[in-house]
Amino acid sequence: MNSAAAANLIPLGVVSSDPIRTEGLLALFENHPRVSAVSAELRTLLETETIRYILLDVSFTDAWLDTLFFVRRLRPDMRQIVLGPSGDEDLMQRAVIAGGRAYLDHRCETEQVLMALDAVLQGSIWAPRRILSSLIDRLLVGPITSQKDHFDRLSPREKQVLNCILEARSNREIAEDLGIEERTVKAYVSSLMRKTGAQNRVALSMLASQDASARNQPQDLA
Repeated sequence: MNSAAAANLIPLGVVSSDPIRTEGLLALFENHPRVSAVSAELRTLLETETIRYILLDVSFTDAWLDTLFFVRRLRPDMRQIVLGPSGDEDLMQRAVIAGGRAYLDHRCETEQVLMALDAVLQGSIWAPRRILSSLIDRLLVGPITSQKDHFDRLSPREKQVLNCILEARSNREIAEDLGIEERTVKAYVSSLMRKTGAQNRVALSMLASQDASARNQPQDLA
């Protein structure tokens, strides 16, 4: 590839704690027509403004959701492609909410990684169909006006915790920011779900986002 063509390639950051996996992932994109992959420490990639796409192999990290939250907080413009564990559906949905534009099982085939990348480059989301379907179902819950009173009755501290959740912060980060114990944060989250009728943290985030959007809409004066 000539230098002019190389200069037009989109930089893709690759992060994995396993050196062998890193080399394998980099090899996937050696001849990609649109992407130039580079490996570095996560912090270095986040500080590089020209990198707006990142492939995160979190298969070997227990706190992998915290990593996604961290990336979203520092670089909300960065598109994350996640190679993660085949956990439960709620965790996968939280990964998408946290900023994952693509979620792939770490055992997926090479072709799936390339297709996921192309989808993200085109502005789409790539995830198991059942996950996207479930997210859509939750977005289509009843009218937000039925939830308004629930959010109005939240205590000041519950509203603080809810705002942190909407910023994609983990329980640990919320506890540090508010100066409380992590177990106390969990108690507040449980209370929030009970008061709003949300079945889990993902549904809570969506209901709160819808409520905020509805409140910001101009009122009809007719």
